[in-house]
Amino acid sequence: MEQKDEISYVKRILDGETELFSVFLDSYSHSLYSLIVQIVRCPEDAEELVQDVFLKAFRHLQRYKGECRFSTWLYRIAYNEAISATRKKKQEYFCIEESIINNLPDEKIENLMDPTEDEEKIICLGQAIDDLNTEERFLITLFYYEDKSLEEISQIMSVAVGNVKVKLHRTRKKLYVLMSERYGNKE
Repeated sequence: MEQKDEISYVKRILDGETELFSVFLDSYSHSLYSLIVQIVRCPEDAEELVQDVFLKAFRHLQRYKGECRFSTWLYRIAYNEAISATRKKKQEYFCIEESIINNLPDEKIENLMDPTEDEEKIICLGQAIDDLNTEERFLITLFYYEDKSLEEISQIMSVAVGNVKVKLHRTRKKLYVLMSERYGNKE
């Protein structure tokens, strides 16, 4: 859906045609669910959070000013809801010393996220992603699974594009370390 169409729908919804909000539900509920379930790791919680995201979006629709795509605005709400939900639950994350990440040569992580037929690597990568903290999983999911641009991720996470690049780079390094040390994957 084009951004001008999204803005038109929002205006019509705000003018009383509330049934048109179902267009957004139909267009974005699946992708939001896929994203949120990657973060919260529980399908039931993800379903509930998707409903919360749409409810919050509907209640605060007048705050959408059309400065970004409507989907980006929804993803920002989803990000905040998922982060809040995971903070309420105590979760353990695999901690890695900063010096290990900082001293890892960039060349080692170049092919980490490349498509592969190696089933063992795919499983190992999935397990390593599970060990990331919420923000890191969200970032990897947006960039690699949802194909969001750095600019969109920047808007969703409310951080500068440069910060997104740094976080993404550090997260890839962390994934490499997790795969190498914890799962014995020596690339």
